[in-house]
Amino acid sequence: MRHGLANKKLNRTSEHRKALLKNMLNSLIKYEQIKTTLPKAKFLKPQADKIITLGKKETLQTTKMLVSKLQDIKSANKVKKTLSKRYQNRKGGYTRIIKAGFRYGDNAPMAIIEFVDRDVEAKRVDKPKKDTNKASAKTEEKKQATA
Repeated sequence: MRHGLANKKLNRTSEHRKALLKNMLNSLIKYEQIKTTLPKAKFLKPQADKIITLGKKETLQTTKMLVSKLQDIKSANKVKKTLSKRYQNRKGGYTRIIKAGFRYGDNAPMAIIEFVDRDVEAKRVDKPKKDTNKASAKTEEKKQATA
């Protein structure tokens, strides 16, 4: 019987599950919105809410706990400086899950998990900005090479 057992196993070993959770938490903090399967999103939601609640406390101990749970100083700093300030007056419910249909290959239910009141620009963190000067210089080089 499964009385009182909190988390889903997600058909993974405990080490794989811990690594999956850590990576998904870091991605959610970095981009503030990720697309994943519905069971993984439901597994991630309470953990993400606990991380934000932990970040709202201004002590050295909570900072060390954040770094130990996330294994990433940049993510821990974002939680402490940005996200905890954004949700200072909110008592809980920092994330939401939106169902997003089914995956093409295996028909798995997909979901989008995101922070409430998220920063839309955070999704473009890693994408390089288009530099029009470089693009125009490359086209001019190609024209000269063909001529």
